[in-house]
Amino acid sequence: MSLKGKTLFITGGSRGIGLAIALKAAADGANIAIAAKTVTAHPKLEGTIHTAAADIAKAGGQALPIACDIRDEEAVKAAIEQTVKAFGGLDIVVNNASAIQLTPVESTDMRRYDLMMGVNARGSFMVSKHALPYLNKAANPHILMLSPPLDMQEKWFAPATAYAMAKFGMSLVVLGLAGEQRGKIAVNALWPRTTIATAAIKNLLGGDAIMRMSRKPDILADAACRIFKKPRDFTGHFLIDDTFLATEGVTDFDRYRVDPSQPLQVDFFVPDEISAPRGVSLLAKSG
Repeated sequence: MSLKGKTLFITGGSRGIGLAIALKAAADGANIAIAAKTVTAHPKLEGTIHTAAADIAKAGGQALPIACDIRDEEAVKAAIEQTVKAFGGLDIVVNNASAIQLTPVESTDMRRYDLMMGVNARGSFMVSKHALPYLNKAANPHILMLSPPLDMQEKWFAPATAYAMAKFGMSLVVLGLAGEQRGKIAVNALWPRTTIATAAIKNLLGGDAIMRMSRKPDILADAACRIFKKPRDFTGHFLIDDTFLATEGVTDFDRYRVDPSQPLQVDFFVPDEISAPRGVSLLAKSG
């Protein structure tokens, strides 16, 4: 099954995981709307909606760059309408945009709290809400949330309560919306077992050292595009990237490592009971 001719609306898709998913779908010949805030180059962040669009075109897809702040309801509605007008419909929504700040309650500025809740929980809810009328006209519609399984443990919240609330808020949208739309739209969550080599990891979680202990965004792109090819009754799942890919027959996970000589760093929010697939090690590779 191919994504050729399918239309994807990806939030925060100018770089990182969102862009990786866009490029993977573009290789099939998909239409991609990149809805993100980065219109001009940022000194610490590579990529804009325009460079992303150029990369998507090179990969074989049709691209539509849209400047959009997903906290702004009118901007979201306009972006989705623009996508439908440009490509004739909407098949897949990827709620990838996310804000992060890893601070305890006492040292969390309320403006950052509002940003995380506005982008992560509220933004994903709102994008999904306004996409529903168009998705319900598609042959095999999907909503994918880049958010974790609902593993409510103190250890996930205590170091960064506001961020955990915002990310689990996205997952709560999956839980409810999958039930609301069961039989009509597939709604799933996808989360990485390890840290992923993105600008957020480099700038916020330890620089080059943690980047070397991460996997490439390609692992999430490969998982996402396999999810999109599932029928609409594949819904309500909270998937970990390598566990899902293993069920799809993938066995080579070393190709996703940034630096095989380094051990892999497990990401936040990965439930203890979801162990790595058989034969997959997170340890450094010798030789």
